[in-house]
Amino acid sequence: MIGKDIRLERIFERNSGNALIVPMDHGISDGPIPGIVDIRETINSVASGGATAIVIHKGLVEHGHRGYGKDLGLIIHLSASTSLSPRPNKKVIVTSVEEAIRLGADGVSVHVNVGSDDDEMMMQDMGSVVAECRIWGMPLLAMMYARGKDIGDPYDVDLVKHVARVGAEIGADVVKVNYSGDEQTFREVVKGCPAPILIAGGPKVDSDRAVLAMVAGALKAGAKGVSIGRNIWQHSEPQKITAAMSSILFQKKSEEEAMKMLVRS
Repeated sequence: MIGKDIRLERIFERNSGNALIVPMDHGISDGPIPGIVDIRETINSVASGGATAIVIHKGLVEHGHRGYGKDLGLIIHLSASTSLSPRPNKKVIVTSVEEAIRLGADGVSVHVNVGSDDDEMMMQDMGSVVAECRIWGMPLLAMMYARGKDIGDPYDVDLVKHVARVGAEIGADVVKVNYSGDEQTFREVVKGCPAPILIAGGPKVDSDRAVLAMVAGALKAGAKGVSIGRNIWQHSEPQKITAAMSSILFQKKSEEEAMKMLVRS
């Protein structure tokens, strides 16, 4: 387990044991949308703000990670689908753990949409990735969502805690799920998942306070950090919002204290 432990230390902040991961894998699903058009600039901003790691696809590694500026962990995303597909919820594996190692990854990630028409294939793929990760000592982040034609509210606590448990049961080292909306219900999610949990940021929101409240609430409920994309790199000041989140996660600042960082010149 030594190799895996060393890699996890590059993804989680050592003193707090928490992580601030910024996923930037959206270029495959949605194209070069605002915030990730210039991937190098975006990576610089979140690194300077205190992010611990980013998630990108293998083809972008040479275009922004790293060799300059402040370092941060590298997680290579193995799953892909596009919004152009008639079945966008179907994620397929587009690279391997071994290739991620050759590219210098500190971890890999997979995306599973539980409740979709193809969830059995995605879970099977995740199981194969888990086996590879255990051979190589590579940490696996599983992005677990309740998505499909029969899924009502994907933020419902019963659904969130179910998909979180699925991720842990298959063998993920870290599980990413939707925030259920409040500290009390999210405690149920954490209690039912033996693997460390990170919260997703969800769609872009207009309120900085809402995002920071979500981060603070998740942390109080027992989450080990966040994996937030749009609400960081589509922010008007990505470095500042990253720094504000970092202050909550790593310095135990309150939501109010973090808000003050956003209004400073």
